[in-house]
Amino acid sequence: MQSLVEPILEGMGYELVDVEYVSSFGRWILRLFVDKEGGVTIGDCARISEELGDLLDVKEFIRHEYNLEVSSPGLDRPLKKEKDLPRAFGKKVKVRLAAPLNGRRNFTGVLVRYEGGLLHLEVDGQDVRLPWPDVEKANLVYEFK
Repeated sequence: MQSLVEPILEGMGYELVDVEYVSSFGRWILRLFVDKEGGVTIGDCARISEELGDLLDVKEFIRHEYNLEVSSPGLDRPLKKEKDLPRAFGKKVKVRLAAPLNGRRNFTGVLVRYEGGLLHLEVDGQDVRLPWPDVEKANLVYEFK
């Protein structure tokens, strides 16, 4: 699915951030989270939905009834790929590891850098190094000012 949609979105000037395929109240929902420089508008979401909805129907990627939802990743944007990390440098992030590191799985701090497969977070004034392959989930933490 991702390999079908991602090149089309990139050609339209968008980035595919995440894909969810879930059942909610007996309905199947395919959610695409997209972004672009400057953010995504409702008009962008409608345009993408029209373009990809027809393509997915023709390719019969999903063979039963479902709803397509296109959305921005939100203020707490997930960090899914290594290429997502540089834009998060200097920002507060929340990271959950698959297995505990020194008895702890959850870390919140400022992402200082990514180097040698390690996330360097400043957590309570300390440099905490987290192995990227062990990250189960990571996302930006929006701070209201």
